[in-house]
Amino acid sequence: MTQCAQTVMIQLEDIVMAYGQSDEYSFVFKRKSNWFRRRASKFMTNVASQFASSYVFYWKDYFKDQDLLYPPAFDGRVVVYPSNQTLKDYLSWRQADCHINNLYNTVFWMLIQRSKLTPAQAQERLQGTLAADKNEILFSEYNINYNNEPPMYRKGTVLIWKKIKEVISKEIKLPGETEEKKVEVTRTRTKPVALHCDIIGDAFWKEHPEILEDDS
Repeated sequence: MTQCAQTVMIQLEDIVMAYGQSDEYSFVFKRKSNWFRRRASKFMTNVASQFASSYVFYWKDYFKDQDLLYPPAFDGRVVVYPSNQTLKDYLSWRQADCHINNLYNTVFWMLIQRSKLTPAQAQERLQGTLAADKNEILFSEYNINYNNEPPMYRKGTVLIWKKIKEVISKEIKLPGETEEKKVEVTRTRTKPVALHCDIIGDAFWKEHPEILEDDS
């Protein structure tokens, strides 16, 4: 999913960041983007089709021994938010949803895999429980501290543009040499990089002020 989202960002360069969790990705376009004359239908169809085709294209890189059993499809929608704060509220909601769903699923599957409950029994056990209750079940019954679970699952994936140094091999002919030699060259490229961090608080936005343009 993240590979697909990175491909979308590279192909559609007006995207300034993306956030993904579970089976979804949200893409944030530049406030003043004039891509396809700001036609919402073009934004939606290009992102969804690029994502779906990338999913097929990269499938074998991640599941070498598992065939893709049917053609995947992804839906999409375009929303225009009136201010940076409203946009940040939306992204905060998606990250909060990631936490809620992952905490539930972590406990749910422990009850099934370790305690041998049926799905219906596990669902009944968790009915009406709060986050503190689920954390207590994980710690007291399975010795799992939820805060130590991988941040990718607890916080989701944030994609932002960063300058990355890459070392590549290149064949060049050195002065005084008759044959080309393979040498390592370091170059800097701007690429979408995956982070697993909090975007609900202000720290992320203060660290990356270039992501959002001024409301004015």
